[in-house]
Amino acid sequence: MNKKVLGAMLTGAIVLAQYAGAAHAQARVYFIEPKDGATVTSPVHVRFGVDGMSIAPAGTMTDGTGHHHLLIDSKPLPKGTVIPANDTSLHFGKGQTEADVKLPPGDHTLTMQFGDGAHRSYGPEMSQSIKVHVK
Repeated sequence: MNKKVLGAMLTGAIVLAQYAGAAHAQARVYFIEPKDGATVTSPVHVRFGVDGMSIAPAGTMTDGTGHHHLLIDSKPLPKGTVIPANDTSLHFGKGQTEADVKLPPGDHTLTMQFGDGAHRSYGPEMSQSIKVHVK
């Protein structure tokens, strides 16, 4: 293979890698409902949104895919951290985009954390936190 062809192939690979990185950098998750600051009743109906990535069930290890997790009264997790499964860290590993969540009365912080097929956090950049007041 001559140097010009090899150079063109390497340039193309670099451009594709930069494009893939830029597409992932624009990805985001967000709450469709409830809205930040909302007063709600339990069970709280929660709807998740995602842009720039695809929803896939747990176990799917395809780049650019993942599923939602809801952290109750918790902050986003560092990238690569395995998201725990417990009463305050809910997994939606079947690819669900909405749920009814029982919360006690009072003020709560809800953090949506997007994770990969192995439940590893995509980091704070793929999370959103809101505050709600439960009557």
